Amino acid sequence: MTSADDLATVPLFASLSEAELKELAAWFEVQTVGEGVRLTSEGASGYSFYVLLEGSAVVTAEDETVVTYAPGDFFGEMAILGDGRRSATVTTTSPARLLVMFGTEFRRLQQSQPAIAAHLEEAMRQRRQELLQLRPGTNEPG
Repeated sequence: MTSADDLATVPLFASLSEAELKELAAWFEVQTVGEGVRLTSEGASGYSFYVLLEGSAVVTAEDETVVTYAPGDFFGEMAILGDGRRSATVTTTSPARLLVMFGTEFRRLQQSQPAIAAHLEEAMRQRRQELLQLRPGTNEPG
């Protein structure tokens, strides 16, 4: 089970009170995976939002490395907030511990924490722009 202490280490949730962290913790599941595990696949349907608590992961799009994620980084928001398709592949590069939130809880997060939802939407816009730069001649990633 996710604890408020786990969430307190994540910059995205830094503005939340202890009570809010406890409420949010109930909406996440903890997942532990080994190195080399594909967490999302480019082009696949996406219904989950992830927060990396421990370990690292690499993000690739069209076989190009986009970025490496470290503890505190999050991903999966683009499919939930966008067209429902994963815009990149995320693969662990070390054993990892993640928080996983499904789409229905993500919608609850958007309603109960509008500031966090706004931050996620801004991150999605920035990431979409980064992917567009990797894909010259296209208007939308995917």
